[in-house]
Amino acid sequence: MRERFLNHNVMINKIIANLLPYFPPRFVWLFSKKYIAGKTIDDAIKVSKELNAQGILTTVDLLGEFITNLNQANANKLEYLSIINRLEAEEIKGNYSLKPSFFGLLIDEEICYSHIRDIVALAAKSNNFVRIDMEDSSCVDKEIKLFRRLFSEFPGHVGLVIQAYLKRTHQDIMSMLDLQNHPSVINYRLCKGIYIEPKAIALKKHDEINKNYLDLLKTLFEHGIYVGIATHDKQLVNAAFKLIDELNMQPHQYEFQMLYGVTPELREAIVRKNHRMRVYVPFGKDWFGYSTRRLKENPNMATHIIKSLFVRG
Repeated sequence: MRERFLNHNVMINKIIANLLPYFPPRFVWLFSKKYIAGKTIDDAIKVSKELNAQGILTTVDLLGEFITNLNQANANKLEYLSIINRLEAEEIKGNYSLKPSFFGLLIDEEICYSHIRDIVALAAKSNNFVRIDMEDSSCVDKEIKLFRRLFSEFPGHVGLVIQAYLKRTHQDIMSMLDLQNHPSVINYRLCKGIYIEPKAIALKKHDEINKNYLDLLKTLFEHGIYVGIATHDKQLVNAAFKLIDELNMQPHQYEFQMLYGVTPELREAIVRKNHRMRVYVPFGKDWFGYSTRRLKENPNMATHIIKSLFVRG
């Protein structure tokens, strides 16, 4: 009976996820605004300052990915440069995240590199940092190549996201250990991964993904790599606490990371334990596309959406 009920819920969630892109944006915004700072840079600054006041760092991201032409790539570069200038002037305590597909990664790798290099160079002038987000499996090799290239010129100012559900990730970590020959510490954000990938290349079961996440976290700690422990899973957070104690990790060797608006109680509990916390702050006019894409990638969010709609009246 319970299994039938769970299967029924999964089916309903998928139906909602597939239908939501056809709903009026005003309706979708009702739940999206909980997880998105807003539509403008002013919104992102306001949220960032509120988080900074709580002792929380930020990483600001302009929403958008998988563009269709290189004119968009150049426009996105210029907007990111403007964002960095504005946030540095406002003295926001945080850094920046970006998706290479937003700059034409799948259209022209060289042009994409040139745009992102300009962004990293500007952040480096302020002694700041840019995180290269990892996207779906069609992008992984290209994004590792991009990261290597940027790290060689801007060590200490650029990092990468790695995904625990991909079976290849341990080998990717080992293949990049040569970067430790540089005095700057490698910096990764370790997340579970959200893109829908075939079983041949990605773990599917919750327990398997969690086990691999902790195995990878231990590997990163043991190799002296700075880790952004990106998770909202309380079980993983508690296991990370235990690993930090066992390996005698120091506060400057890691941080916890969470998405804006997600599990705020758990986030506050981590901060109370005096662990460094960074919150991912997304904003921009592409909020509708971001919200509907994330829902398709994780249909289980539909249950939370329905709850939030009722709670908000």
